[in-house]
Amino acid sequence: MRLAERLANVETSAIRELFKLLGKPGIVSFAGGFPDAALFDVEGIREAMLAALATNPGAALQYGATEGFDPLREQLAAFMASKGAQALAPTDLIVTTGSQQALDLIGKTLVSPGDKVIVEAPTFLATIQCFRLYGAELLTVPVDGQGADVDALQRLIELHRPKFVYLIPTFGNPSGAQMSLERRRRVLELAVRTRTLVVEDDPYGDLYFDAPPPPSLLALSHEVPGSRACLVHCGSLSKVLSPGLRIGWMVAPPELLAKATMCKQFSDAHTSTLAQATAAQYLAAGRMPATLQRVRRIYAQRAAAMVQALRQELGAAIDFVPPRGGLFVWARLTGANGRSADGAALARRAIEHGVAFVPGAPFFARDPDPATLRLSFATVDEERIREGVRRLAKALEQAG
Repeated sequence: MRLAERLANVETSAIRELFKLLGKPGIVSFAGGFPDAALFDVEGIREAMLAALATNPGAALQYGATEGFDPLREQLAAFMASKGAQALAPTDLIVTTGSQQALDLIGKTLVSPGDKVIVEAPTFLATIQCFRLYGAELLTVPVDGQGADVDALQRLIELHRPKFVYLIPTFGNPSGAQMSLERRRRVLELAVRTRTLVVEDDPYGDLYFDAPPPPSLLALSHEVPGSRACLVHCGSLSKVLSPGLRIGWMVAPPELLAKATMCKQFSDAHTSTLAQATAAQYLAAGRMPATLQRVRRIYAQRAAAMVQALRQELGAAIDFVPPRGGLFVWARLTGANGRSADGAALARRAIEHGVAFVPGAPFFARDPDPATLRLSFATVDEERIREGVRRLAKALEQAG
């Protein structure tokens, strides 16, 4: 069998491969990037689905428009308007099968083999795989606790003139970083000045713990003339409502949105109309604010438990910026006191001690940092978090 040459540019997900090792009974898993299923508003989703079937069963069960179910597009536009996105019409977005499809459509419509694309270091693993599948040459901009380094980004743009820049400004996966308001404005100004398209991926922005994060690039774009034409925004209900609904969306300039719609026709015709109608009813019922309030509180408690346990059990052997939202702690082994600074080796040792996490190297498109690791607190209660970190500390002692 002769497979497509583009498949030579990608490998299977290191995270998916790790999941095969997690069958050991009693293991504490910090590996997944999933929301906690116990926090899903099952009753609200059930009521929304029943309402969708009662209100217009034909529309909910029939083929639909590729651009999306109009009542959902209206609700999503209102949802984003509540977060500061001004002058956003329902026709300015298309509904996608999760935000992952939005990224795939960006790859299909924009990337030709050899095109240069700038991503963060580290960044979402599936994005690396997706853009490489279409032949992109990935360049990386470093990330710190304030998000992407805009000075470095400017140098990369001026030197390489990329096809686009991909950023996760708010509680990124895996970095957990929150880009500062100053840097967000500078990114938009840079995009306008250099005529560079910026893709903003925002699946975690609603999962803040204390104060809300700065406005999204989309919400800020009205303050920077010309920036809306340089901006693509990808959103998702997966982390805040349910991944199983597979509801995402993409806001983009009209020409790109039209081409993305055409490419979506080739892949799935349209996102599930029943799922879209359910999501539309859920948002219209006004249940989202209470749902978000609940999950924010619980994730904040779990994040605090993990931060405290890491400091107590690992001390100087690990360095990290406490997250202000999202699902992850991104950390780096320091090698203090002669302990290991190899994330992959520690991951294998940790499994033996009954705890799992994801080593950080696969999240780098180039020049990976082997000392990094991603820890998710989303699906583990506070007691199990503390136990898991204790196991991790024991594994690190032996690995060192």
